[in-house]
Amino acid sequence: MNNTVKFSQIYLFFAALLALFSCKQNNRPYVEDIKLDIAIERFDKDVVAGMNKGPQQTDQVLAKQYGYFYQDYVTRIVGNGAYSGPEILDVLYKDQAFKDLSHDADSVFKDMAPIEKELSTTFKYIKHYYPKVNVPRFIAFISGFEVQTPIGDGYMGIGLDMFLGRDSRFYPAIVSSVPQYISRRFTPTYVVPRLAETFAREELFPERDEDRTLLAKMVHNGKILYFMDQVLDEKVPDSVKIGYTDKQLGWCTTYEGNIWGYFMEHELLFKTDYQKIQVYLSEGPFTPGLGEKNQSAPKLGVWMGWQIVRKYMKENPDVSLTELMADTDAEKILRASKYKPRQQ
Repeated sequence: MNNTVKFSQIYLFFAALLALFSCKQNNRPYVEDIKLDIAIERFDKDVVAGMNKGPQQTDQVLAKQYGYFYQDYVTRIVGNGAYSGPEILDVLYKDQAFKDLSHDADSVFKDMAPIEKELSTTFKYIKHYYPKVNVPRFIAFISGFEVQTPIGDGYMGIGLDMFLGRDSRFYPAIVSSVPQYISRRFTPTYVVPRLAETFAREELFPERDEDRTLLAKMVHNGKILYFMDQVLDEKVPDSVKIGYTDKQLGWCTTYEGNIWGYFMEHELLFKTDYQKIQVYLSEGPFTPGLGEKNQSAPKLGVWMGWQIVRKYMKENPDVSLTELMADTDAEKILRASKYKPRQQ
């Protein structure tokens, strides 16, 4: 018995050392002591299950179970406030496209456990850095491609029809409203990164109205992506965090110095005309004016801001993540980053 006890104690001791060593090795905080197990609620399935009960009864059940989310769903996500819940459900139940979408979503997302585990770990990291954060309910739904990750009073939604996989039969049909360079990212791999980004942008670090220069917007976006570096699974590639193809990410890495040189040559950093600077911040197939044959990556200001923030944190190891995210001095961050990439 004593030998068994001693062996158990030794095993636990070395297990603790291994956990500590691993933590130090990958430079990440230990978060497994944070009690959090996120379960994604399947509103999409509950809506379909209500077909046999009828719109009136299902409306009452869903309103009670899903509260604010259901109100937003019938008045803002799939409705516009002009129709009641039962009327909205009646339309959905008669719509073949809704039935087909629900069928495909159920096929792709039969088991949410891997996503729930990844999401739980991400929010453990968020709770580590921001202990007072309230973790929202996560509710999966079908909207007919209206919204991907809405955030409301106490909840975050997961529009499953916008994560079906790039080869989904539906996406070619919506190319006029959702271009292929966006729908190619509608895959299950993007679920947790997009939720983390939405939570960071809308709940934790909303952009300030006074951040009007391109540099301020670059650094703000760079901080959001650096925050994602710290809270997402380390296996999530940079291409998924920012939404690039591997080729676009490679182009940025190869021509980083040239991109920076272009920004310097055209004195872009302190421009405030949004019509002129938004081209470096917005989604698109490429960034006009840079690269040959439209081979440049889009939103180069966002990517450049990410590199500036990464360099700043490397040059200033005593700065914590929370201190970084609270720092609103973009010019100081740029200076202290010593960011001067070489041109090809």
